[in-house]
Amino acid sequence: MKRLLLASAASVAVASGALAQSGGDTVKIGVILGFTGPIESLTPRMADSAELALQEINDAGGILDGKMLEPVRADSTCVDAAAATAGAERLVTSDGVSAIMGADCSGVTGAVLANVAVPNGVVMISPSATSPGLSTAEDNGLFFRTSPSDARQGEVIAAMLQERGMTDVAVTYTNNDYGKGLSDSFVRAFEANGGTVTLNAPHEDGKADYSAEIGALASAGGSALVVLGYADQGGKGMIQAALDSGAFDTFVLGDGMYSDSLTGAFGNSLDATIGAVPWTEGEGTEAFAKVASDAGIDANSTYTRESYDAAALIALAMQAAGSTDANTFKDKVTEVANAPGEQILPGELAKALQILKDGGEIDYVGATNVELVGPGEAAGTYREYEIKDGDFETVKFR
Repeated sequence: MKRLLLASAASVAVASGALAQSGGDTVKIGVILGFTGPIESLTPRMADSAELALQEINDAGGILDGKMLEPVRADSTCVDAAAATAGAERLVTSDGVSAIMGADCSGVTGAVLANVAVPNGVVMISPSATSPGLSTAEDNGLFFRTSPSDARQGEVIAAMLQERGMTDVAVTYTNNDYGKGLSDSFVRAFEANGGTVTLNAPHEDGKADYSAEIGALASAGGSALVVLGYADQGGKGMIQAALDSGAFDTFVLGDGMYSDSLTGAFGNSLDATIGAVPWTEGEGTEAFAKVASDAGIDANSTYTRESYDAAALIALAMQAAGSTDANTFKDKVTEVANAPGEQILPGELAKALQILKDGGEIDYVGATNVELVGPGEAAGTYREYEIKDGDFETVKFR
């Protein structure tokens, strides 16, 4: 089995779960995300979005004749496989969750899948684990994701550079499954397009100083620095070191770098920076923006849409199967996500439940135009953006 594990020994930190609604039986849904670690500025809104979908289901009367959904949070840390595994084991063995929304980062997701979900027969739907390696992980049909694989993201970023006439770049990536997978995908596509990668080098998260790493990349040269890391960790540190030394002033960012915390830290210094992040447009996106705004959630934060969709799919698959048993409802996840059936947008989960109760079929469009392909992963589209005046501006969708 492909384990995708990261070596670590830190202890687990657990975020408190939301309270279940009173009355009737409850079905517990695990929400395991990196509430601490390199993407901690993103995950609160991801969790809130997932729980928004669960609350919408509860407001409609719950699933399976009145069972309420209770979210229970755990901390994946994003980077510590041991901590993520311990958190997931607690969700399954102590809290008794029936499914898991998460995890988030690819390495910890692979660890939870291999060490907890598969042995215990628990469905997982990740909103943001994008490593291509997860496409071939042995999962017994239990693993799905609402974000596309980085195999496609690498191609998208390479195409962006080709269209801008950028033919030589240096690359730095966070030294884990996510960073390595995205780097491999990008380099392969960029070189196939005729580009030159002057140096492709990993960086470690959690360091105070990245001047040595930037020095090596600057010596290799390149018209831009491609940063495939995390906005709250090493990726940010690499940009800081590059700006401080003047080594690079043009940056290309992967999805883990898309965060208001990054533009908040550097402002106009990042103007002309370009990047890509999984994103969609259309009726579903607009519908999510409204329901999220009404709930006080920033709909434009990274992976909020995918988190809402992941949680919604869990609940709808359970309803479609008439069961919370993973071996029964896992086969319904793709069925409710794809055509045929009546299209369902965010804010329409009550309608979806009624159709399923009546024996009908749904095509869950959701916030991200969900379409599950291959081994249960999203086909996906990407938002190409440029930073102007210290803010993200859409160039186009790919």
